[in-house]
Amino acid sequence: MREPFWPSVWLAIRSIAWAILLPGFFAGYVPWRFFGLAQVNLTASDPLHLLGLIGIGLGVVLLAACIWEFAHSGRGTLAPLDPPKQLVVRGLYRYVRNPMYLSVTTIVFGELFLTRSLGLLTFWAIWFAVVNLFVIGYEEPNLRRQFGDSYERYTQTVGRWIPKFRSRARHGPSHGDLEA
Repeated sequence: MREPFWPSVWLAIRSIAWAILLPGFFAGYVPWRFFGLAQVNLTASDPLHLLGLIGIGLGVVLLAACIWEFAHSGRGTLAPLDPPKQLVVRGLYRYVRNPMYLSVTTIVFGELFLTRSLGLLTFWAIWFAVVNLFVIGYEEPNLRRQFGDSYERYTQTVGRWIPKFRSRARHGPSHGDLEA
């Protein structure tokens, strides 16, 4: 049975808005405004520029896939104020528990190749340290309370930051395996 049209549209609008506000701010606005991304003159002959553009593009695609999965499977957004209602263990979440943050990292590293900014690297290191504290101190305890044993099993098979590429048939979780 299909979900009614308007709740899906509203979820899409919220997902896009939160994507602009959160990763858009940290991986877009801040590097553009404060770390020289706006002043980069792209050069086709510079391999670091090409690598940077590939990193940014890959990060954006991966982030979009995560946002889609949160909306489609979890019926929520990336915002802590509007989180998924279901535990998301599909897509990139089969391999790593925090692919959105890693997608933002991929975007910022791409920007680092473009700007070669030590300030941007410092910004990323501080951002990632704060994100790690947020994940450990807020997100994970909340997910344990909300999803109980399903989340606990998920944490035992899927790494927080380092992807685990195992055969799903033997080791990896499926959505049904992790339901409470």
